Amino acid sequence: MEIGARIARAQVEGLARSRRQIVAGPLAGMLHDRDDWYLSTMVAAEPGRAFIPDEVAPSLAIIRQAFAAEGRWLSAELVDEANPGLAEALEADGMTIVSRLPLLVVEPDDLITPELPAGVTVKLVASDDDQKLVNEVSAEAYEMEGAGFDFKPDPSNGGAVLVYADDVPVATAAWTAVADAVTEVAGVGTLHSHRRRGFGGIATAYATLKSFELAGATLAWLTPGDDGADRVYRRLGYAPRATAVHLGDPGGHLADLR
Repeated sequence: MEIGARIARAQVEGLARSRRQIVAGPLAGMLHDRDDWYLSTMVAAEPGRAFIPDEVAPSLAIIRQAFAAEGRWLSAELVDEANPGLAEALEADGMTIVSRLPLLVVEPDDLITPELPAGVTVKLVASDDDQKLVNEVSAEAYEMEGAGFDFKPDPSNGGAVLVYADDVPVATAAWTAVADAVTEVAGVGTLHSHRRRGFGGIATAYATLKSFELAGATLAWLTPGDDGADRVYRRLGYAPRATAVHLGDPGGHLADLR
């Protein structure tokens, strides 16, 4: 299977474990019970299969209505190579392409785990108390109150690591639910006071390593937020294999229900 389609299919399966699906033609809305904007999204329902262009507009209307009914802003995450042209079809129906980013992947034999500087340790998140610390680091790193996730005892459903500098938690990274031995490494965040010191790269590398060792993943992927992050991830062995496309729906179409 082409790697872009494999990643996109694994993403659909992983998201479906913790979200309600609204499948409409070539699209699948993924609604999380929490209303944080970043937890609900839309993906391609059948990565790797050609879509029927005339089905896009009515399918998008169904998912817009479902998201609006629950007060959710609609965004979409696609792998361009898995469904060529779908992003442009959504754009033609009023969505906005926010970004096209290189989708970087790494396999176990290619992962480069950096040596830990003196005073730096990495801890696997293993309890609700650990997860609370992760969420506190994420909230400060992303300047977003309430950022973070719930602790998942089973690593195959996702997990996280915390990087400590002199016993102070300063950075974190997580992996998502594993499907078809694929996981996304996400939620990489470092306290503002400790940036540009390599902690984000350490967190990314160890989250990737633990997804391989504990969760059964054999392929990890991520998307860099900027050129600096891209360089960091490539030094860890990540390499571009596809293209991620992120879209937003201006205004969220909530006005339709008012």
